[in-house]
Amino acid sequence: MKKTHYSNTPPLHHSSYAITIISGGQTDGDRTALDWALARAVECGGWCPKGRKAEDGRIDPKYPLRETRSAAYIQRTEWNVRDSDATVLFSIEPTLTGGPKKTLEFAGKHNKPCLHLCAADTNIAESLKAFVEEHGVKVLNMAGPRTSRSLGVGEFVMRKLEEAFS
Repeated sequence: MKKTHYSNTPPLHHSSYAITIISGGQTDGDRTALDWALARAVECGGWCPKGRKAEDGRIDPKYPLRETRSAAYIQRTEWNVRDSDATVLFSIEPTLTGGPKKTLEFAGKHNKPCLHLCAADTNIAESLKAFVEEHGVKVLNMAGPRTSRSLGVGEFVMRKLEEAFS
């Protein structure tokens, strides 16, 4: 997977290593993770469906995503898990369904660490930092439900990324 690097600002550092954020570019949580990274000149990218498909139409070209060969969401979901060191799933509800549940299954299939952070959890930022450090994560896949399935997940993602890495 091609990485986008912003030469004037170093990537996000946690402990002694840089982290690249990837996601599939779907509405809300996925894009919020990319927006957070872009606003801080943190290396980011990921896979999106052919045609840059998302539930709200075509994904804006400002997001440095590569298109899969298929327009099906499932391929980009698996490829982002496959190409990352670990995945963090953000959700408002404690139970994962749909795409986020499939992401968790792909993490198991590819033997990748996966952390589910629910809005009702405590010490979320600390858990996120510890997860990244424990697994030596350099490429972190961030995923969650799309806007139509879970209002507010984007705000949750932004708040927790700020607390964990700012």
